[in-house]
Amino acid sequence: MPAFNEITPATLMRLIGTPAAPVLVDVSIDADHADDPFLVPTAFRAAHTDRDGLSARLAGRDCVVICQKGKKLSHGVAAWLRAQGIGAQVLEGGNYGWRDAGLPRVPAAARPAPLWVTRHRPKIDRIACPWLIRRFVDPAAQFLFVPPSEVPAVAEKFDATPFDIEDTHFSHRGPLCTFDTMIATFGLAHPALDRLALVVRAADTDDHAASPQAAGLLALSVGLSRMYRDDMAQLEAGMNIYDALYRWARDGFDEGHDWPAGAAK
Repeated sequence: MPAFNEITPATLMRLIGTPAAPVLVDVSIDADHADDPFLVPTAFRAAHTDRDGLSARLAGRDCVVICQKGKKLSHGVAAWLRAQGIGAQVLEGGNYGWRDAGLPRVPAAARPAPLWVTRHRPKIDRIACPWLIRRFVDPAAQFLFVPPSEVPAVAEKFDATPFDIEDTHFSHRGPLCTFDTMIATFGLAHPALDRLALVVRAADTDDHAASPQAAGLLALSVGLSRMYRDDMAQLEAGMNIYDALYRWARDGFDEGHDWPAGAAK
């Protein structure tokens, strides 16, 4: 059983990937982080000594504090935040408890700067990938949509990470799409995300035989692109679609529907 003001890895994993996820703060000291340089998805690092700076960054939002073993550093910082009126829990077992539970861990070195750039007028990958980044890597990530010919130059001039364009790391690889590449790069293999990735890949590569949900995702994606002239407005609307798809992939994928309700098959 978790102690008072602790949250278990399993419970936290059910919150990550949803709009209700708390802010995750990793206060591991540099030496501990260097020994095991991974992060719980969406966590950012902060010094346990910079409590005023952390309080300002949280801006009143609820958080979960993480250190390597879930002991003095995380409990001390969480208690201090609660004294400032901020809802703060501690991850039971810390980073090691998360690791030992076999849950996804993001390599710290793989997490790029928070600005990304891709081709304008997105359809599938270019909405799915921002959703994945914001929900599982960096909730503060920002995205630029520009003409295809301008993506490399904008990436260089604005120190942005290009994605879903040829000759970049975050792109298609053989039969896999950019969403797959991001899952592999960020260490996010997980049954729910793997199930969602199959739908995204099948829709993005027009291989609808691989997933019965792919045709529906394509239809919704094309519809969104017709509804919104502004790419950012389309992205925000698309976040809701992928939130719903993730919940389906996590715990609703085996649910069917019949009429009349309860009719024998």
